[in-house]
Amino acid sequence: MSERQGTGASSANSKANEGQDTSKKEAPAEEFDIDLEAPETEKAAVAIQSQFRKFQKKKNEDKS
Repeated sequence: MSERQGTGASSANSKANEGQDTSKKEAPAEEFDIDLEAPETEKAAVAIQSQFRKFQKKKNEDKS
């Protein structure tokens, strides 16, 4: 997969946020208890990947 290059806008946003109050704490990350070895999980992943590939193909055909 290709990685996206950062843009100047994102670095500008981070500089603008430096002056803000940092006393707000980020919410703790949620923990998920998903069995990655379960056959249902694998089937769901394959279905999601298939739909995403179809979406990408359609998007690329529209640009042409």
